[in-house]
Amino acid sequence: MTRAFVVGNGVSRKTVDLTKLKAHGTVYGCNALYREFAPDVLIATDRPISEQIQRSGYSEKHLMYTRKPIEGLGARRIAETYWGYSSGPVAASIAASERHSDIYLLGFDMAGVNERFNNVYADTEFYKRSAANPTYTGNWERQLLKIMQDYPDSNFIRVHGPTTAEIEQFARQTRYSRMDLGEFLKIFCS
Repeated sequence: MTRAFVVGNGVSRKTVDLTKLKAHGTVYGCNALYREFAPDVLIATDRPISEQIQRSGYSEKHLMYTRKPIEGLGARRIAETYWGYSSGPVAASIAASERHSDIYLLGFDMAGVNERFNNVYADTEFYKRSAANPTYTGNWERQLLKIMQDYPDSNFIRVHGPTTAEIEQFARQTRYSRMDLGEFLKIFCS
Protein backbone atom coordinates (compact mmCIF):
# COMPACT_ATOMS: atom_id res chain seq x y z
CA MET A 1 0.00 0.00 0.00
CA THR A 2 1.30 3.44 -0.92
CA ARG A 3 -0.21 6.79 -0.02
CA ALA A 4 -0.44 10.03 -1.92
CA PHE A 5 -1.57 13.36 -0.54
CA VAL A 6 -2.95 15.70 -3.18
CA VAL A 7 -3.02 19.18 -1.70
CA GLY A 8 -5.55 21.60 -3.11
CA ASN A 9 -5.74 25.18 -1.96
CA GLY A 10 -9.12 25.32 -0.22
CA VAL A 11 -9.05 26.93 3.21
CA SER A 12 -9.93 23.65 4.96
CA ARG A 13 -6.26 22.66 4.74
CA LYS A 14 -4.97 25.67 6.67
CA THR A 15 -4.55 23.74 9.93
CA VAL A 16 -2.56 20.91 8.33
CA ASP A 17 1.21 20.83 8.84
CA LEU A 18 2.13 19.74 5.32
CA THR A 19 5.72 18.94 6.31
CA LYS A 20 4.45 15.99 8.36
CA LEU A 21 2.75 14.39 5.36
CA LYS A 22 6.02 13.52 3.63
CA ALA A 23 6.73 10.89 6.30
CA HIS A 24 3.51 9.10 5.31
CA GLY A 25 3.53 9.27 1.49
CA THR A 26 4.14 11.30 -1.65
CA VAL A 27 2.84 14.87 -1.60
CA TYR A 28 1.41 16.46 -4.75
CA GLY A 29 0.56 20.15 -4.69
CA CYS A 30 -0.89 22.86 -6.86
CA ASN A 31 0.05 26.29 -8.07
CA ALA A 32 1.09 28.82 -5.40
CA LEU A 33 1.78 26.11 -2.82
CA TYR A 34 5.42 26.37 -3.93
CA ARG A 35 5.61 29.78 -2.23
CA GLU A 36 5.58 28.16 1.22
CA PHE A 37 6.14 24.44 0.76
CA ALA A 38 7.89 22.21 -1.78
CA PRO A 39 5.71 19.15 -2.42
CA ASP A 40 7.26 16.07 -4.02
CA VAL A 41 5.40 17.00 -7.22
CA LEU A 42 3.96 20.41 -8.14
CA ILE A 43 1.31 20.94 -10.82
CA ALA A 44 0.40 24.31 -12.34
CA THR A 45 -1.90 24.42 -15.36
CA ASP A 46 -2.67 28.13 -15.66
CA ARG A 47 -0.10 29.80 -17.84
CA PRO A 48 0.75 32.95 -15.83
CA ILE A 49 1.50 31.19 -12.55
CA SER A 50 3.11 28.25 -14.33
CA GLU A 51 5.51 30.56 -16.12
CA GLN A 52 6.30 32.43 -12.90
CA ILE A 53 7.09 29.16 -11.12
CA GLN A 54 9.36 27.99 -13.95
CA ARG A 55 11.17 31.33 -14.22
CA SER A 56 11.75 31.36 -10.45
CA GLY A 57 14.05 28.33 -10.87
CA TYR A 58 11.73 26.07 -8.87
CA SER A 59 11.17 23.60 -11.71
CA GLU A 60 14.92 23.11 -12.16
CA LYS A 61 15.23 21.84 -8.58
CA HIS A 62 11.83 20.20 -8.05
CA LEU A 63 9.52 17.95 -10.06
CA MET A 64 6.86 20.06 -11.75
CA TYR A 65 4.20 19.43 -14.40
CA THR A 66 2.46 22.00 -16.58
CA ARG A 67 0.68 22.23 -19.92
CA LYS A 68 3.39 24.15 -21.77
CA PRO A 69 6.83 23.76 -20.19
CA ILE A 70 9.32 26.49 -21.00
CA GLU A 71 12.25 24.77 -22.71
CA GLY A 72 15.32 24.37 -20.55
CA LEU A 73 13.62 25.17 -17.22
CA GLY A 74 12.96 21.59 -16.11
CA ALA A 75 9.16 21.35 -16.03
CA ARG A 76 7.46 18.30 -17.56
CA ARG A 77 4.43 18.26 -19.83
CA ILE A 78 1.10 17.01 -18.50
CA ALA A 79 -0.08 13.76 -20.10
CA GLU A 80 -2.27 14.29 -23.15
CA THR A 81 -5.21 12.44 -21.54
CA TYR A 82 -5.60 15.14 -18.88
CA TRP A 83 -3.93 18.05 -20.68
CA GLY A 84 -6.98 20.35 -20.45
CA TYR A 85 -7.76 19.56 -16.81
CA SER A 86 -7.29 21.91 -13.86
CA SER A 87 -4.30 21.65 -11.51
CA GLY A 88 -5.98 19.69 -8.69
CA PRO A 89 -7.48 17.02 -10.92
CA VAL A 90 -4.19 16.73 -12.85
CA ALA A 91 -2.37 16.22 -9.56
CA ALA A 92 -4.85 13.46 -8.65
CA SER A 93 -4.37 11.85 -12.07
CA ILE A 94 -0.58 11.81 -11.70
CA ALA A 95 -0.87 10.27 -8.22
CA ALA A 96 -3.21 7.60 -9.60
CA SER A 97 -1.01 6.94 -12.64
CA GLU A 98 1.89 6.36 -10.25
CA ARG A 99 -0.17 3.55 -8.73
CA HIS A 100 -0.75 4.91 -5.25
CA SER A 101 -3.37 2.76 -3.58
CA ASP A 102 -4.71 5.51 -1.28
CA ILE A 103 -5.03 9.05 -2.59
CA TYR A 104 -6.04 11.67 -0.02
CA LEU A 105 -7.61 14.81 -1.49
CA LEU A 106 -6.88 17.63 0.95
CA GLY A 107 -8.12 21.21 0.47
CA PHE A 108 -10.50 20.16 -2.32
CA ASP A 109 -13.33 22.16 -0.73
CA MET A 110 -15.38 22.85 -3.87
CA ALA A 111 -17.45 25.46 -2.08
CA GLY A 112 -17.27 29.09 -1.15
CA VAL A 113 -16.81 30.38 2.36
CA ASN A 114 -19.82 32.49 3.32
CA GLU A 115 -20.54 32.69 -0.41
CA ARG A 116 -17.06 34.05 -1.12
CA PHE A 117 -13.92 32.80 -2.87
CA ASN A 118 -12.38 29.84 -1.01
CA ASN A 119 -8.63 29.72 -1.52
CA VAL A 120 -5.71 30.08 0.89
CA TYR A 121 -4.01 32.36 -1.66
CA ALA A 122 -6.94 34.76 -2.13
CA ASP A 123 -5.78 38.38 -2.43
CA THR A 124 -2.37 37.38 -3.82
CA GLU A 125 -0.96 37.49 -7.35
CA PHE A 126 -2.87 35.29 -9.85
CA TYR A 127 -5.80 34.75 -7.45
CA LYS A 128 -9.19 36.39 -7.01
CA ARG A 129 -9.99 38.71 -4.12
CA SER A 130 -11.30 37.04 -0.97
CA ALA A 131 -14.54 39.03 -1.37
CA ALA A 132 -15.11 37.63 -4.90
CA ASN A 133 -17.83 35.12 -5.66
CA PRO A 134 -16.90 31.44 -5.29
CA THR A 135 -15.30 29.70 -8.24
CA TYR A 136 -17.59 27.41 -10.23
CA THR A 137 -16.51 23.84 -9.41
CA GLY A 138 -18.50 21.77 -11.90
CA ASN A 139 -15.47 21.26 -14.15
CA TRP A 140 -13.32 20.06 -11.23
CA GLU A 141 -16.08 17.67 -10.15
CA ARG A 142 -16.41 16.16 -13.65
CA GLN A 143 -12.64 15.89 -14.03
CA LEU A 144 -12.19 14.14 -10.68
CA LEU A 145 -15.06 11.75 -11.43
CA LYS A 146 -13.38 10.78 -14.70
CA ILE A 147 -10.07 10.16 -12.91
CA MET A 148 -11.78 8.01 -10.27
CA GLN A 149 -13.34 5.96 -13.07
CA ASP A 150 -10.06 5.74 -15.01
CA TYR A 151 -8.20 4.39 -11.97
CA PRO A 152 -10.48 1.81 -10.31
CA ASP A 153 -7.61 0.31 -8.30
CA SER A 154 -6.98 3.52 -6.34
CA ASN A 155 -8.94 4.61 -3.29
CA PHE A 156 -9.81 8.31 -3.30
CA ILE A 157 -10.27 9.70 0.22
CA ARG A 158 -11.50 13.29 0.39
CA VAL A 159 -10.66 15.09 3.61
CA HIS A 160 -13.65 17.10 4.86
CA GLY A 161 -13.25 20.22 6.93
CA PRO A 162 -15.78 22.89 7.87
CA THR A 163 -15.59 24.52 4.40
CA THR A 164 -15.77 21.32 2.33
CA ALA A 165 -18.89 20.76 0.22
CA GLU A 166 -20.60 17.40 -0.19
CA ILE A 167 -20.46 16.14 -3.78
CA GLU A 168 -23.18 13.54 -4.35
CA GLN A 169 -21.58 12.13 -7.51
CA PHE A 170 -18.37 11.36 -5.60
CA ALA A 171 -20.23 9.39 -2.95
CA ARG A 172 -21.60 7.07 -5.66
CA GLN A 173 -18.09 5.92 -6.64
CA THR A 174 -17.10 2.53 -5.24
CA ARG A 175 -13.50 3.53 -4.40
CA TYR A 176 -14.40 6.89 -2.88
CA SER A 177 -14.70 7.73 0.79
CA ARG A 178 -14.51 10.75 3.00
CA MET A 179 -12.49 11.42 6.13
CA ASP A 180 -13.10 14.07 8.75
CA LEU A 181 -10.29 16.63 8.98
CA GLY A 182 -9.91 15.99 12.72
CA GLU A 183 -9.34 12.27 12.11
CA PHE A 184 -6.86 13.07 9.33
CA LEU A 185 -4.90 15.37 11.65
CA LYS A 186 -4.74 12.70 14.39
CA ILE A 187 -3.46 10.05 12.00
CA PHE A 188 -0.99 12.04 9.91
CA CYS A 189 -0.08 15.23 11.77
CA SER A 190 0.14 14.45 15.48
